[in-house]
Amino acid sequence: MASQKAVDNSLRLRYIRALERFHKSIISYLSSTANLSKEGYDKKIESSLKLLQKVDEIALYKGDLQELQKLVKKTISYKDSDKDIEEIKEEILYASNQLDKTKNARRYKKDKHSQLKYDDWE
Repeated sequence: MASQKAVDNSLRLRYIRALERFHKSIISYLSSTANLSKEGYDKKIESSLKLLQKVDEIALYKGDLQELQKLVKKTISYKDSDKDIEEIKEEILYASNQLDKTKNARRYKKDKHSQLKYDDWE
């Protein structure tokens, strides 16, 4: 029998994976489609949204996951807007790149003055 904490954790992971899958599908559509149209974008949002709606929304507390959630909601909100598809593409790809940039900034840390470590050897 699984504990409530394990059940909550699995639901949270399922929601995060659904968000990431939605985000990745929209980004790949925007970056790889040759002839973008607002109608095609709306269809892609509708089809991707079906998968996201199967999972219950759960409160996220980590910063980059909250940003991902905001970006997904922003992407969905563009479906009903009257903006040009190129403008939508530019804004979504920019926000996605900023999100990736913040994730990578924590992962890689450049050693400042890395040569100073070896001064004691001489």
